[in-house]
Parts: sequence; structure tokens; C-alpha cells
Amino acid sequence: MSKIFAKLMLLSCLTLTVLGGVAPVPASEPLNSIVAVVNDDVVLQSELDSKLNLIREQLRMQNTALPPEDVLRQQVLERVIVEKLQLQLAAINNIQVDDETLTSNLRNIAEQNKMDLDQFRTVLENEGQNYASFREEIRNQIILARLHQQMVGNRINITEQEIDNLIANEKTWGGSEKEYHLGHILIAVPEGASPEQIKTAQQKAEQTVDKLRGGADFAATAVAVSAGQTALEGGDLGWRKAGQLPAVLTDAIIGMQPGQISDPIQASGGFHIVKLIELRGDGRHVITQTHVRHILLTADEVLPEHEVRIRLEQLRDRIIGGEDFAQLARSHSKDKVSASKGGDLGWVGPGDLVPQFEEAMNQLKPKEISQPVESRFGWHIIQVLERRDHDSTDELQRNKARELIRKRKNDEELALWLRRLRDEAYVEYRSVE
Repeated sequence: MSKIFAKLMLLSCLTLTVLGGVAPVPASEPLNSIVAVVNDDVVLQSELDSKLNLIREQLRMQNTALPPEDVLRQQVLERVIVEKLQLQLAAINNIQVDDETLTSNLRNIAEQNKMDLDQFRTVLENEGQNYASFREEIRNQIILARLHQQMVGNRINITEQEIDNLIANEKTWGGSEKEYHLGHILIAVPEGASPEQIKTAQQKAEQTVDKLRGGADFAATAVAVSAGQTALEGGDLGWRKAGQLPAVLTDAIIGMQPGQISDPIQASGGFHIVKLIELRGDGRHVITQTHVRHILLTADEVLPEHEVRIRLEQLRDRIIGGEDFAQLARSHSKDKVSASKGGDLGWVGPGDLVPQFEEAMNQLKPKEISQPVESRFGWHIIQVLERRDHDSTDELQRNKARELIRKRKNDEELALWLRRLRDEAYVEYRSVE
């Protein structure tokens, strides 16, 4: 199987959440039979087999031991069911991805792999992948991302006070720049569980911790026993700030050393086990800022496309000849916001402007004026006024804090939403005749 394809599908799976759970399912079915009924849709054995093959390849790429076949099948079937439920809801809400958007996303994927789209397609097909199926898989992942944003993301609000509290609370923040690479296992407890069910889950969690501390492989154990949504990725949560995690998990990892396993943590969904795989952190963040101004021209009824560059060259010559840049910007620039300020864009940092503009700007010395530069907004001439080193640690910290809170809230709300979606659905498992 294509390593590129398996890697991409692995990454798409990581859009799932930390605190979700899975339910037991029966053993395998014959090829092409109905494995499960999901509302008014079905899961076919051939469909499940395709997903199973993909997950097996992902686990092999991670050097993670495969669990027993019935355990792996249980995990994968539940994932397929939850995905079908989401796609059904997306269809009801008329969430679609047109071919132009899909092709643009595929082109971006190809570029990330240092290929054009035709080369990327050829590589996939040479390695045995059906390109049409791959396109539809990516389309579904985009649909799910849009559904999550509509159902959960758009409802998340973050206040300045929450940001202040996160930054001020060193225990939750875990140091201003610390990041944690975490593994996660969930021993699930059903909603409305009896004391006996809770006790049984707690005992299983304690036994799991004992095995892990005794040398059992964390990734293989996660695949075999975890009910978390990252179970099939070996429980790998990737790199996270402490503020991205629910407080109950943050309390466990603060003070842990790489390689350590937490005690079972009782929280939403059951008992959580966390492993600190790696830890990293940075200091102050200093960036180079540029004070820049520009004149923007675009084609219109008066100025045809082929004359835009010529007109800008004429304006550049006039400025070099002594005319005032700011006055010409006020008179000619199509960027009305900056034109009122003489073309002044103020102080900008890396990533604030479109790449073509920023690349040309970075090549200029102070007071130097560029040749005409094209971007998606039109054609520019650019002048750098001055540069400075700016300590952006505080503002960067606030921006990161905002994203940490958003990520944490999104994970928590998405997990609850997925659990409700699953609980309210009609699912019928079909057993072997």
C-alpha cells in the first residue's frame, strides 16, 4: 500500500477527539454481506474490509503490534459507523464539497509531497490505489471538517478573561512555552453506568497501568483496549500544550517526566491513562518587523490588464524622480484603506501578508522601491521604510492561549456531540448466519 496514501488517511483520522468512546460489536461477516444497519444506510463487509486493510497498514507504518483480529474489527467498525452518521447529518444540512474545491485541496496535498497533481495521481495508481476512491475519501474528510465547524466550532466563544486566566495560571499553562507529546488510553464507562460497571472499568484501568509500567508497549495496548478515538493510531495525541487538554488531564501531566505513565484518571467517558512521551519548550520569541507601504493597481474598465504593470512602472519612475510616494498612493492606489494613509501598511511581521508581497518586501533595503509585484490582489509597488526586531512573546502567548482554549473546548464539545449522535442513532449489528 502507498505510504503516502496511508499517511494521509492516518492524518485524516486524527481529526477525531480525545474523550470519545466506542461500543462492542460482533465478530466478522462474510464478504459483501451487511455488517451493520446505520439509520437508513448500511455498512457492507467489503467496505469494512477496505478500512481494516488501511488501518493495518497504518499500524505497520507505526511499528505498532496488531491486536487480535476481533478487537481490531470492533474498533474499525465503530469508526465506520460514526463516520456514516456524520455524513448522513451533513447531507441533511446540505453540506457539500464541489469538484473545484476538492481539486484545489488535492493539489495542495500533492504540493506538500513535492509533486504536481498528475504526478501525485500516477504515484498513487502505481502503488495500487484507486484515485477515484481516494478523491471521495478526501471529499468526505472535508465534509466532516465543515460539519464539525458548523455543529461545534461556530458555537465556541473565548473571552479575554479566559485568556488572562490561562496565562496567569502556571499550573494549567505548564510553563509559557512547554509542549507535551502524549499517548492516551480510555477505558470507557457507559452513560448512566452502575457502581459495579464503574468499579469494573476502574479495575481494568488499574490493571492496564500495571502492565504498561511493567513494560507493555503503549501503542499496542491502546489499539487493543482503548475506547478513545485515537486508539487506532496507538493512542498518539501528538504535541499538545497543557492548555489544550481538559483540566483533569493537565493536572496529571504537570510534573511528569518523559516515559512516565499516569494513574487512571476518572473523567468524562470513563478512566483515562496518559503517557508523557516527550517534552519540549522555548524561550522568548523575537521577530523582524517591517514598516512598509505600497501602491496597488488592478485592471478595470479604464485600465486594461496589459497596462497595469506599465502604469505602476511609470508611478515608480515618478517617485524615484522626486514625487511624494504618499501623495501618489492617495491618488492612485486601489487599496482604499491604506491609500488614505499614503499607502502605509504599518508594521508587519512574518506571515502577515500574502507570500508574493512578503517575498518581494524582504528583498528590499530601507527606502528602496520594488519593481511591480503581482499578487492575488493585483499589482503592487512596495517601499520598505524601516525594520526592527520586535519581542512578540506576549502577543504570541495570547494568540497561542486563545488557540489552546479553542482547541480544548472544541475537543470536549466535539466528543460530547459525537457521543450524543451515536447514542441517538439506530444501529443494528448483523451476526453470522
